Amino acid sequence: MVCLGNICRSPLAEGILKAKVDADFIYVDSAGTSAFHRGELPDSRSIEVANKHGLDITNQRSRQFLATDFEIFDIIYVMDNANKNNVLALAKNMSDRNKVKLILNENHPEKDLNVPDPYYDNGFENVYQMLDKACTTIAAKL
Repeated sequence: MVCLGNICRSPLAEGILKAKVDADFIYVDSAGTSAFHRGELPDSRSIEVANKHGLDITNQRSRQFLATDFEIFDIIYVMDNANKNNVLALAKNMSDRNKVKLILNENHPEKDLNVPDPYYDNGFENVYQMLDKACTTIAAKL
């Protein structure tokens, strides 16, 4: 799960998907395309909305997406087209590029919709609901 700073959207997506899959078989992580918040907890508003829905994401710490993540992960879900472009810029080959998917395309194929960044507009509940629906679809596929 990848967003810009790894403090709002991707930590929520990580927490939601982890709650929907068997951690013994599926490894879920998140990262940001920037290192602005490296080592920080998720945004307090992400923590709050996660808690409201029974999830604890306070064990997560922000990290930057690295080219080596292509070797670790089979699928890389990005939150928006800017994140997608930044991740694709690190891809070494077509195999890497094919791993990168916009998360909302899981429920809205080929529409290339963005998960809005709630940092400035405080739309955390709306983002949670979008990601929950997408993660339900992802978990069913996995």
